[in-house]
Amino acid sequence: MKRILAIICTLIAWGTLGSHDAEAQVRVYRGNSTYSGDVICTLRNGKIYRKNSSYSGDILCRISDGKIYNGNSSYSGDILYNIRDSRLYRGNSSYSGDIVANMRNGKLYQGNSSYSGDIILNKRDNKVYQGNSSYSGDILYRFDGPLTLPEFYAVWFVVNYIY
Repeated sequence: MKRILAIICTLIAWGTLGSHDAEAQVRVYRGNSTYSGDVICTLRNGKIYRKNSSYSGDILCRISDGKIYNGNSSYSGDILYNIRDSRLYRGNSSYSGDIVANMRNGKLYQGNSSYSGDIILNKRDNKVYQGNSSYSGDILYRFDGPLTLPEFYAVWFVVNYIY
């Protein structure tokens, strides 16, 4: 009985320690690089940090409940964008005139368009290409892990408007 109890306690301790030690993070790199000097930003726990930083002063934006906030804020006045039905809206708006972009089949379109001439970028295999290209020379940035749609939009915001 003591042996079983010791095994259970050990398994619980490993699970508890493992969950604190291993923070899930995704790095975003310039172009097709995976070199640490080419890290644009790092996504960790719903926050995007400048380059490889984990310092709270380097938080560029925070993602929560389908909203992208400025810096580490959770104040409604600091909502930069919100995501509804794969569409990115300015601020906390849901007005069709405030649609900045929309994602369909791995392609990001301007506004509410689905016209091929309005493709801003496309995402394939964790790489983001300019326009509708699939040429390796047109890779804008890449990331080393999975991103939700709100996280993808936040990375796009950071890459385009901060860097």
